[in-house]
Amino acid sequence: MEQRRVVVTGLGLICGVGNTVSEVWQGLLAGKSGMAEIKAFDLTGHPVRFAAEVKNFDPLQFIDKKEARKMGRFIHLAIAAADEAMKHSGLQVTPEIADRFGVHIGSGIGGFDVIEREHSAMLAGGPRKISPFFIPGSIVNLAAGHVSIRYNAKGPNEATATACTSSAHSIGDAFRIIQRGDADAMIAGGTEAAITPMGVGGFAAMKALSTRNEDPEHACRPFDKDRDGFVVGEGAGILIMEELEFARARGAHILAEVIGYGMSADAFHMTGMAPEGEGCFRAMSAALKVAGISPDKIDYVNAHATSTPLGDALESQAIENVFGDRATNGTLLVSSTKSMTGHLLGGAGGLEAGITIMAMLEQTAPPTMNIVELDPQCRLNYVPNKPQAAKIDYALSNSFGFGGTNGSLVFKRWTE
Repeated sequence: MEQRRVVVTGLGLICGVGNTVSEVWQGLLAGKSGMAEIKAFDLTGHPVRFAAEVKNFDPLQFIDKKEARKMGRFIHLAIAAADEAMKHSGLQVTPEIADRFGVHIGSGIGGFDVIEREHSAMLAGGPRKISPFFIPGSIVNLAAGHVSIRYNAKGPNEATATACTSSAHSIGDAFRIIQRGDADAMIAGGTEAAITPMGVGGFAAMKALSTRNEDPEHACRPFDKDRDGFVVGEGAGILIMEELEFARARGAHILAEVIGYGMSADAFHMTGMAPEGEGCFRAMSAALKVAGISPDKIDYVNAHATSTPLGDALESQAIENVFGDRATNGTLLVSSTKSMTGHLLGGAGGLEAGITIMAMLEQTAPPTMNIVELDPQCRLNYVPNKPQAAKIDYALSNSFGFGGTNGSLVFKRWTE
């Protein structure tokens, strides 16, 4: 059976750099940092005091006050991004198409804020003080659940929780759902809101975070020799994905085509990557195979690179192994926008898929900021410190997560 083609018709992005697609994209081109001292909670005793918080966000612009109180922040952010994406796409969900319209939104952690709040309430006043909305406000699939209710999406309704690969897997799985004919359109992506005392404190306890408390704007420095860990970010990235003929029939404005999706497992370590980035290599290779293109077709890679000493070097090595001379001679453009947005954990892949599509639309690779001196193990063209105009017809976006779970997505610039 011939597989159906899948296109992207809408984007919704929110992160520490901006609250809309336009704000995020313009901020990235300007090298704007989303990182600053944390405002969400008391920092007493915390060794890491900064993150990339979403700023000036009012969920009541999108959600009724009574309903908003029943939801974790990760749900608020998902709804905001889905609202922008749906408006951008112009898709109207009629009863005739509702059961062919689905939702697939991932999150690595879900309602961390709700879990912490309700645990404190129980300790202070006993089990009777636990809110009846504790569970539905915190479990991972409720972002997808609320979005499906909001848009009467009665088709497939799923959520992935695969650490920092969650939303890349959600987009890839939505791609396959449409390809095989189980839906005609999907809202897909991811969301995360883990800037909480336990969230930041937990990653700090692992020694995974940058400790540059005095200079948060320049703390996240992927590929730089002095990188010292990632910066926790929050936000959401949502794509509207449709079967090509379904989109054409309604006169949709098509932004890009999804053509490849690859997954792999490192099967190596709980938090560390396999030697030589072998698992990353297999995920990218699998995505290219599904796309039916050779590595030399890819013009831009949005790297997972979080600014950890080991991870950035191993991903760079994997990219070298996939793309060969084009990687090392600077022809292939590679950047980590986490240098500005921070690491959205389970929401990263959704945000970065949207950024990758914007790079193709604008024919511009966003920069990797804060590169002062490259790590000698990192030998690629990382678009250092300023954007680079370029011909970008094919692009790849990487996401890798704890547990050795990897995902790569391939997008093609849309031309009739």
